[in-house]
Amino acid sequence: MKKPAVFIDRDGTINEQMGYINHVRRFKILPRVPQAIRMLNRHGFLVLVVSNQSGVARGYYPMDLVETIHHLMVARIKEKKGVIDGVFFCPHHPAGSVPDFSRECNCRKPKTGLIEQACKSFEVDLRRSFVVGDMCTDIELAHRAGLKGVLVKTGYGLGEIEYILPRKAAKPAHIAEDLLDAVRWIMRGGDGDQPLNKTSQFKEKSYGDQ
Repeated sequence: MKKPAVFIDRDGTINEQMGYINHVRRFKILPRVPQAIRMLNRHGFLVLVVSNQSGVARGYYPMDLVETIHHLMVARIKEKKGVIDGVFFCPHHPAGSVPDFSRECNCRKPKTGLIEQACKSFEVDLRRSFVVGDMCTDIELAHRAGLKGVLVKTGYGLGEIEYILPRKAAKPAHIAEDLLDAVRWIMRGGDGDQPLNKTSQFKEKSYGDQ
């Protein structure tokens, strides 16, 4: 049976935006993220992380580090009783310095390859799915995939909203303070800027502040 999904950006949305996360000690989960993920779990949404990690192609860190950080992310959310169902990332960049990863690809956001990969691994109801991220590339990804996108103010969000978003044709369905605020908007059925499918309306429950 297909389930709706929320495709969540990593850096700046789940964890603090520190540029390239080139060491596990630089990975710090943002406040209220575990609560947001638990809420999605309890309301039947798949939680799927989609992230550009061009630092691999640029030679800033190895692929093994990305995998280690993702295992750490999943484990820390699990400690807070939340479940990340899948993690999909793009290690490529056309101007990289590592030959194996220095190329054009279909998975670097805002291209839709990561969502396509996720849909091969999970039965996703795209009609009721969303993208959440802190950059306009996440919103463009949502538009290209035919989904509604939510732009959060964490990470690069405030600067993107003020300086980048006015020049972009693809606009978010909603602007949220953080991931939890975005999830609460989704639970309300997307009341606000754009009407959503009424079948996605849920009553919000409180599961603590973390």
